[in-house]
Amino acid sequence: MKLIVGIIRPERVNQVRRALEELQYPGLTLSDVRGHGRQKGLSQQWRGREYVVDMLPKVRIEILASDDEAPALVQAIVESARTGDIGDGKIFVLPVQEVVRIRTGDRGDEAV
Repeated sequence: MKLIVGIIRPERVNQVRRALEELQYPGLTLSDVRGHGRQKGLSQQWRGREYVVDMLPKVRIEILASDDEAPALVQAIVESARTGDIGDGKIFVLPVQEVVRIRTGDRGDEAV
């Protein structure tokens, strides 16, 4: 199994969810997060003053998927989250050693 973690722009969440729904993804978790990458934030002007916004709002998507499903899900996120501008985000794919459903104690694929 794989844990797919995507950090994307908040305004792209609906497009990503639609793309994942087409693939009948197993479920997901969304979290509002803040951070920055190489660009270290951005400068904005308001009422003649310049402000540096160094922690940008992002959304973290987490999906647990089988090894076979993971590549298609990653590709769907990439295609639907991409704007072509700096700050589109990143995707991390991590191996999952074990999954346990708390309510029943099921383990592995049965727990998903």
